[in-house]
Amino acid sequence: MPNRLARETSPYLLQHANNPVDWYPWGEEAWARARAEDKPVLVSVGYAACHWCHVMERESFENEQIAALQNDLVVSIKVDREERPDVDEIYMDAQQMLHGHGGWPLNVFCTPDGRPFFGGTYFPPQRRTGMPGWTDVLQGITQAFREQRDKVEQQATELTRHLNLRVELAGEEITESPAQVRSRAAAALLQAADHTHGGFGGAPKFPQPFYLQLMVQQALDASASNRNDAREHLARSLRKMAEGGIYDQLAGGFHRYAVDEIWLVPHFEKMLYDNALLIPLYLDAYRMAADADDAQLFARIARETSEYLLEGLQTPDGAFYASTDADSEGVEGKYFVWTRDELHELLDGQDAEIACRRWGVDVGGNWEGNSILLAAQSPDDVARWLDLTPAEVEASLVRSRRTLLEHRATRVPPATDTKIIAAWNGMAIDALARAGAVLDEPRFIDAAVRAARFILDNMRPNQPAEGGLLRIHSAGRASVDAFVEDYAALADGMISLYESTGDEPWYAEARSIIDAMIERFWDHEGGGFFTVGREGEQLIAQRKPTQDGATPSGNALAARALARMYALTAEGRYADLIEAMRTTFSAYLSKAPTMLGLFVSVEDWLTDHRSVALVGPADDGELAQMRRDLWSGEPRPMVIMQRTQTETIVPQLSDKPQQDGRAVAYVCQAFACSAPLQTAAQLRSSLDDPVSSLYPDP
Repeated sequence: MPNRLARETSPYLLQHANNPVDWYPWGEEAWARARAEDKPVLVSVGYAACHWCHVMERESFENEQIAALQNDLVVSIKVDREERPDVDEIYMDAQQMLHGHGGWPLNVFCTPDGRPFFGGTYFPPQRRTGMPGWTDVLQGITQAFREQRDKVEQQATELTRHLNLRVELAGEEITESPAQVRSRAAAALLQAADHTHGGFGGAPKFPQPFYLQLMVQQALDASASNRNDAREHLARSLRKMAEGGIYDQLAGGFHRYAVDEIWLVPHFEKMLYDNALLIPLYLDAYRMAADADDAQLFARIARETSEYLLEGLQTPDGAFYASTDADSEGVEGKYFVWTRDELHELLDGQDAEIACRRWGVDVGGNWEGNSILLAAQSPDDVARWLDLTPAEVEASLVRSRRTLLEHRATRVPPATDTKIIAAWNGMAIDALARAGAVLDEPRFIDAAVRAARFILDNMRPNQPAEGGLLRIHSAGRASVDAFVEDYAALADGMISLYESTGDEPWYAEARSIIDAMIERFWDHEGGGFFTVGREGEQLIAQRKPTQDGATPSGNALAARALARMYALTAEGRYADLIEAMRTTFSAYLSKAPTMLGLFVSVEDWLTDHRSVALVGPADDGELAQMRRDLWSGEPRPMVIMQRTQTETIVPQLSDKPQQDGRAVAYVCQAFACSAPLQTAAQLRSSLDDPVSSLYPDP
């Protein structure tokens, strides 16, 4: 018989709707029962693509006897972390305070008023390899709650006190310029870099796009002594990821992370945010590449990953789903792996041999008797080995990819988490708008426009003029008040749409969203943005998202949107908020700037950016060439504006009228602009001039 989760719209919660566990969704009903019966509360957090969440469900939550014990001893709340990142953030922090590590599923036990006192992640049903069994945990927690209540209350009070301490560590004066902070962070990252396989650290290995973004900026800094090291490590990391099993060699798109240090064996789920964050990195690397083969590879990966978003995650209405699962038919990775025999059965003899060599498919496989496809040999190497021309090999691989994808489509696919999340769609809009402009692929910009229109039309309350936004759209309805990351990521995507199209309504939407974000989330006393807005549900602790995780922190995303809006408007209030954030998070910037990787990148961008204004008729060929040059050149810190109409609402364009119907460009630094530049060649030359910082070194 279904439990209460059957009334929810979250695909993750619905996965648990037929468990014999008496689950509650997050809400007052569960807490009221816990208070009435004086029972501990289990807050169990996961997400739809979480492999170990599925394992624990199968082993424990679907077990009738274990579920009966759980129902008797505790009140159980199931939470989708993607739907309620505010809940996840608080209880994950508590888990990390208790044990020094976290993960999902997250299982935290609380007093009836919501204060945590014990937590863990995955537990087997019975004791195994030193891990306590779930039944042992349930019984031990209940016994402690009844017989050692004073200790439980003391633990809960102390944890909650720490959770409520201000997350910022202000008071440390920052004497370095933003560029110096960035350089120090980049040096620390290069020290931790894997100079053989790319990325940072060992297994498991995540792409960590915020670290790689710092490499981009360090590589572009002509004064940095390690700029070549940064450039080389960026290229190495992106190349190794693209060649490894973490990248879907057939359909494009990246899996979440690799369980090894060589990017071979992925954790097979695919997340919208991972792919949306990696596309701009590959675009930047393409624009920077000195090696023609690297440039071709990076452009191809950016294009294929953008195509994956359209083919694999786009909804019929144009928005983007959250993720696809790692498991098929209960087996991790089953959908994605192959055997040599399969390839020889599906492909013609020579095509099969080419495919096996190109994608590393051998007898016995490279993972549990199967083969994860990777770029084992280049097409040129395969051609030399088999005495073929590169064109013959490429044609064969096109045929084979099409055949293998058609066959893969007959398999049982991983489940798709069909939630539409505002923040992640904002990241996808940003990525696709950039991809369309850089790769000259209008279809990507069109896809970004469709997604933006869906969010604006379907995920705002009935009074959009008031600036409200909802985070989730699922099962045909929008819900959950948006968090700061939703406002910031969506505004950022709207700015990229304005830059890539020149259509001013996107600028207007971005500005409206940013102003609403400031009104709802800014901390006027301590600086920085809270996770939850003033009108949202207030939990046991107020949090400020500071450190980047799998996605950028809400404050970093907010800073990027503010910096770009400042460049478009010259309104100091936007820059002043970033300055206040610098003070608020000064201890992190002083002691551990890599923890705030995206914020460090944004602050450095703000102090060293240019604005380029393009003015002229929309159909002017010279204007089009200027746009192409701006998007194809090195990814300099820049915001691009375009005025093709008589009237404009963009403040930085108001004093830049058309010049006798001719295309002109203005390059502005610190809001002081060049004389009108009338040719693309003049614009290119102007951009090569050195840039002086707005903030001189102390």
